[in-house]
Amino acid sequence: MNNRKLQVWLPALFALVMVAGMYLGYRLRENTNTAGSFFRMEKKSPLQEVLDLVRLKYVDPINTDTLGDDAIREMLMHLDPHSVFIPASDLKNTNADLMGNFDGIGVEFQVFSDTVNVMNVLKGGPSDKAGLQAGDKLISADGKPLTKPNIQSEDIRVLLRGPRDSKVVLGIIRGGKEIKATVTRGRIPLPALDAAYMIEPGTGFIRISKFSETTYEEFMQSLEKLQALGMKQLILDLRGNGGGLLNEAIDMADEFLDDNKLIVYTEGNKVPRQDYRARRMGLFEKGDLVLLMDESSASASEVLAGALQDWDRATIVGRRSFGKGLVQEQYQLGDGSALRITVARYYTPLGRSIQKPYDKGVKIYQEEVSERFHNGEVLRTDTAYAVNGKIYNTKSGKKLYGGGGITPDVVVPIDTSLYAPVLSELYVKGTISNFVYNYYLTNKKELDALKGPSDLTGYLNNKALLPLLVDFAKKDSIRVPSLNAVQQNELELRTRNLLARQIWRSEGYFELSNATDPVVQQALKTLHQ
Repeated sequence: MNNRKLQVWLPALFALVMVAGMYLGYRLRENTNTAGSFFRMEKKSPLQEVLDLVRLKYVDPINTDTLGDDAIREMLMHLDPHSVFIPASDLKNTNADLMGNFDGIGVEFQVFSDTVNVMNVLKGGPSDKAGLQAGDKLISADGKPLTKPNIQSEDIRVLLRGPRDSKVVLGIIRGGKEIKATVTRGRIPLPALDAAYMIEPGTGFIRISKFSETTYEEFMQSLEKLQALGMKQLILDLRGNGGGLLNEAIDMADEFLDDNKLIVYTEGNKVPRQDYRARRMGLFEKGDLVLLMDESSASASEVLAGALQDWDRATIVGRRSFGKGLVQEQYQLGDGSALRITVARYYTPLGRSIQKPYDKGVKIYQEEVSERFHNGEVLRTDTAYAVNGKIYNTKSGKKLYGGGGITPDVVVPIDTSLYAPVLSELYVKGTISNFVYNYYLTNKKELDALKGPSDLTGYLNNKALLPLLVDFAKKDSIRVPSLNAVQQNELELRTRNLLARQIWRSEGYFELSNATDPVVQQALKTLHQ
C-alpha cells in the first residue's frame, strides 16, 4: 500500500523539485555577474540595434536583409581584398565552380542581338538526349521569355539550371520554325583541365584552368595518358588560372617533388603554422618541367609554382603572377549565406610570401594588374627586380623574389603591336565569336568532316576569311580600318583558333593556338636547351 502511494505522489515530487531548482537558478542568475553565463543573453551589437530600429521605426518599407548584407560588405572592405560575403542567392553558383559540377541542361550558350544562341551541346548530356543542336535559338524556359532586351547571362542560367531530375520546357527556334523540347536536368561537369596532348614527340602539354575538387584527378588521368604515349618532358600551363582549392595544388606538387620536401606552409595570427609536404612517390619527379604563368595566375597556382621554383624543379616562363598569398576559410551563416574570411598567409618552402601589398585600399589593389600595362612592366624581358626588395636564393644559386607574385625565370613580354584598338573592339563586342558561330553553322557539314585541328589550317588556306569578317563587322557597326600585315595575320589566327574551339572545344583551340603562342614557343625552346 505504501509503495502505491509513493508511485502516485512521485511525479508531483519531481515537478516540485524541478520548479524549485528553476527558481533558485533564476535568483542566482540575478546575483551573478559572470559574463557569458548560460542564462545571460549576449548584448546586441550596435549594428544589430540599428537594423532593429530601422525595421521597427523607419518611415518607408525597406528590406533590412539587404541593408545587413551591405553593412557586412562594408565591414569586410576594411580587412583584406579576399575576405568576402556571399549572399545565399549566389552561394550555389559560387560553390559549383569549386565542386567541379552543377545541375543544369548541358548547353553552352551566347547572347547575340538579345537572342540566346546554343553554341554547343554536351555530348550525352540532358540537352543532347532531348535533341537540342548547335544553332538552336532559345526563346523561352517554362513559358518565361529569354529574348528580353539586355538580358543578362546570369538571368538565363537561373532559368535553365535547377535540381537534378527536374524538367524544363524550352521554346526553340530552329530553321525558322518554333518547336518545344522538354529537358530533364542532370549533373553537368565543369572540367578543370582544358587540354592535354603531345605537343611534339616526347613533350606533353597540359593546361589547368582552375583548382576544383576534380582537378587532381583530371590531371593524373592526363599525366598517365601522356606518359603512355612516351612523354619525357612536360609543359604545364597555369596562365589565367585564378586558383581554388589549396589541397588540389598540393597534391599536384607532390607528383613532381621527391622525398619529404616542403611544398607550402600556412600561418596566421590565430592559426598556428601548418606544413604541407610531399608524402608519396610522384609520377613525374625526374622529367624536365616548364610551368607557364601570367598576371591572371593566382592563389593555388602560385602555391604550385612557388614550390617547384624554390626546389629548382621547374623553370617558370611567362610574366609575373597576380600575387595572392592569403588563405580563406568559408563559414556558413544562419540565413544560408556564407562568409569567406582570410585566416592565414601561405609561404613557399624558402619562406616567400607571395601576397602583394593591399595597404592602399581595395581599389588600388584591384587595379594593380592593369597598372603593369601602363607602367610598362609587361613589356620587360628581364627579371632583375624585386617587388619588395627581398631576395631569396635556391640551392642552385638562383635568385627569387617575394612579396608580389611569382616572378618567372624566363620573361616573355606582351607584343603590343598585336593589340590594335579595333581588334579589342571586335573581341569585347563579341563580333568575332558571332562571326565564327555563323560561319560554322553555314559550313557545318564540311567542318565536321575534318579529322582534327591540324586539318583546319589546310581547309582555311583556300578560304578568304578576313574579307568575310570585315563585311560581318560592318553589319555590327564596326568599321575595320587598314591593318598592317602583322595585325591581319593575328586577326586571321584568332578567328581560326576560335573556329577550332567551336568544333573541338578547348583541346582543339589550344592545339592550334599553341603553334603560334610566343609563351609556349619559348617553353619549347627552354626544354630544347
